[in-house]
Amino acid sequence: MTASDELTKLAARAKQAEQRAAAAQGKARADLQQDVETARASAQEQAEKLRQAADAGKDKISVWWHDLQRTWNQHLATIRDDIDSRRAEHDVDRAQRRAENAEDDALFAIDYAYAAIEEAEYAVLDADLARIEAEELVAESAGVRA
Repeated sequence: MTASDELTKLAARAKQAEQRAAAAQGKARADLQQDVETARASAQEQAEKLRQAADAGKDKISVWWHDLQRTWNQHLATIRDDIDSRRAEHDVDRAQRRAENAEDDALFAIDYAYAAIEEAEYAVLDADLARIEAEELVAESAGVRA
């Protein structure tokens, strides 16, 4: 799959997330709880795939991306532990603060994803440019030899 195909896949997944978030507004608590558990499992599965891909491709991707993936997994584990501990709170004020914090976290996660998409676009365009430059150098070196 080409990098631009991967961007198309990313856009489709973002649209799907948007649709699920909109549909969540009218759901019953039990249904929404099931959606949360499903989304968490899916996110954990994707994070594991990313970790495996980073490990398998560590000789191909830059050290920076490999390190980012590792710290991302650590960050997610910390966040999930925090969410689990906060979910156990039953005090009304704490529940309100938890809801506000969860909303703030969701908005920041969206901003983070947006920045990641911007970075992905840059990386795809930079890879395309690098390929063109390499092909030009190959053509030039072939012309010099002829």
